[in-house]
Amino acid sequence: MGVWRKWIFPIIRVVLVAVVAVALVKLAFFPDRAEDDAALQPGGSLTQPQVVVSTGTITNDLVLSGTVNADAAVTVKATGTGTVDEIFIGAGSTVTKGDKIFDIKVEDPPAMVEEPGPDGQPMQVPAEPTFHFEKVFAPANGVLSSLDVIEGQPVTTGAAAGKVAPPSFNVTATLSPEQQYRLTQQPSEATVAITGGPAPFVCTGLTIGTPQTGGGDGGEESGGQGEGTATAATVRCAVPGDVRVFPGLAAEVTIQAGSAENVLIIPTTAVKGGAETGVVWLVDAEGAQTEQNVKLGLSDGSQVAVAEGLAEGDTILEFVPGAPAVVPGMEGCELLPDGSQVCLG
Repeated sequence: MGVWRKWIFPIIRVVLVAVVAVALVKLAFFPDRAEDDAALQPGGSLTQPQVVVSTGTITNDLVLSGTVNADAAVTVKATGTGTVDEIFIGAGSTVTKGDKIFDIKVEDPPAMVEEPGPDGQPMQVPAEPTFHFEKVFAPANGVLSSLDVIEGQPVTTGAAAGKVAPPSFNVTATLSPEQQYRLTQQPSEATVAITGGPAPFVCTGLTIGTPQTGGGDGGEESGGQGEGTATAATVRCAVPGDVRVFPGLAAEVTIQAGSAENVLIIPTTAVKGGAETGVVWLVDAEGAQTEQNVKLGLSDGSQVAVAEGLAEGDTILEFVPGAPAVVPGMEGCELLPDGSQVCLG
């Protein structure tokens, strides 16, 4: 028993320690690379996302950011050439359209009368001057915010004499050239929601102002081309008189420009061109891609209706080949073919 304790057990421990040390060195400096190399071999493939053409309902609602404004003051204009005779309403007073604000003493054209001359013969001489009075009325309901004339002041026909500020308001918003494509017909009203204000209401008398175009001056900076740059159009509608608002309030303007049910719809990202006509890429059963011309209908910004060129069940590419894929709500982000996203900024 003493021999085992003195020689055998110590030798066994030394052998076990040596075996463990050799195994650790093997794992640390001489790993088995065969399985690792196999695991690093590419086993996947990149495919372009595809969608199947289906039917659905599309609602074309344009939502714009707007502002509440007071309607512009209406100018009070002199109705004759003469001198102000009498003022009936002072600045700051509430007026109704047609109220008499002041009148103007206007001299009549000189008349000629017949009188005996020095030789006793009749002769034509100017008659005593005569006058009449032209009245100046309030051009609109509101407050006479300014009156720029005084009694005895000479005035001429058409000269500005004051302003009437109407108690009415309007809402304006900007409409980009791209958004104008979504309006297939001229709308006449919009739904307006005031931030922190009353319940949404219908804003009538909607108009879309013609956008201005800024042209180049043909100098060196413009390259001598003189090309114009289109700007956004202005949408304007009238606030109902029974809705209480204030100038400067923020507003959300929703223009309902139509809807369509049971129509073919596809993502806007799948179409090259977004208004009236475009091109999509059909994918057949073998994966081959072919360009297909399509006729487009209503769009809600993320989907568009297809009137001609596709059938339900067709498979198309979800994104135009070679074009950065912008996901709705993820502007500034590009969707790569493998499904990953890269966002800038």
